[in-house]
Amino acid sequence: MTTDISHPYPIPFNRPYVTGRETAYIKQAVQSGKLSGNGQFTHKCQSFFEKRYGFGRCFLTHSCTDALEMAAILLDIKDGDEVIMPSFTFVSTANAFVLRGAHVRFVDSRNDHPGMDEAQVEAMVTPKTKAIVVVHYAGVACDMDHIMALADRHGFRVVEDAAQSIDSFYNGKALGSIGHLATFSFHETKNIHSGEGGMLVVNDPKLAERAEVLWEKGTNRAAFSRQEVDHYTWLDLGSSFLPSEITAAFLYAQLESLDVIQQRRMEIWLAYQAAFTSQMGSAKKGYLGNIVSALSGLKVRLPEVPVYSSNNAHLFYLVFEKAEIRTLFIQRLQQLGIMAISHYQPLHLSPFYKNKHDGRALPQAIKYSECLVRLPLFYDLPLEKSISTGPLVIEKTCRG
Repeated sequence: MTTDISHPYPIPFNRPYVTGRETAYIKQAVQSGKLSGNGQFTHKCQSFFEKRYGFGRCFLTHSCTDALEMAAILLDIKDGDEVIMPSFTFVSTANAFVLRGAHVRFVDSRNDHPGMDEAQVEAMVTPKTKAIVVVHYAGVACDMDHIMALADRHGFRVVEDAAQSIDSFYNGKALGSIGHLATFSFHETKNIHSGEGGMLVVNDPKLAERAEVLWEKGTNRAAFSRQEVDHYTWLDLGSSFLPSEITAAFLYAQLESLDVIQQRRMEIWLAYQAAFTSQMGSAKKGYLGNIVSALSGLKVRLPEVPVYSSNNAHLFYLVFEKAEIRTLFIQRLQQLGIMAISHYQPLHLSPFYKNKHDGRALPQAIKYSECLVRLPLFYDLPLEKSISTGPLVIEKTCRG
């Protein structure tokens, strides 16, 4: 079922997919008389993840940002603590820990993948290191054996920022099940969404009871609702992290269709790969033909997936040699009515943090910021339909 939305591009970057059961489940939640969080649909969603992927305790949140902020509180991040994470990531990854007073130490990306360069991490560990936040970019796993071994050796905690990583695996282990904590996003740009939404996964049993208290505004209200105590009271830090049953009901409808959605997204991802590696011949028809024609004369690098990682088809990106070549490609797609966009700006060079950064050069993060472009990838993407608004004018290729 396609959402009926208007957009200036015939092919937008994203179009949220709706299965058709969302409104029925929302109506069911309304009729139940329990609309605030931690009701039947919250439990169904959390149980789904715990059973399917072997996660520890799961806690739905308003967003992945909320989940990261919960993680920072749960790990007792304080002034002077250091947290290691990639520079090429969304601002929430860093913000959650900076809010608790942490100093962020940024790692560069790999030269073969936008994810963090795991080989650089150990040299950055100091006695002040409290945690590392690994970001599984595009749902492609970081080398988690390497990271967890470092954590064991140096005594810090690992948070998996798995915002893009639902249904993705590292050597057969679900991303989000490996670190001490993990966070997920259900923003409308993700494979599975609830408009806005997120989740904290607590894989360390010693942290689970406190996580529930933080989740319930710092109180033991969840225990009260289970009739384990005769009143609830303020026990700890916390905030209003849990979403309403309306959000959870929407999300549960999506989760029921996870396999169907993933199958379609993978078909699109593989079609892109085949078109760009000439496995489809000239791919002269339809949407893919439009994309291929826009690449005429331009050198480009395709996504790489390490042998230890699966691919959950969260996004398909291209990496060009120079920023101006990427700009030329985006302009060609705009002429064809296709919206393609860049991604993160490196956090170590951001106006907020550049004076706090230790001055290390992070060239790969800058390269991906300047040269990476993301192509449309959503359930209803019309691969076979031609959407060209006119003949494509091929400008001269930028020279390097």
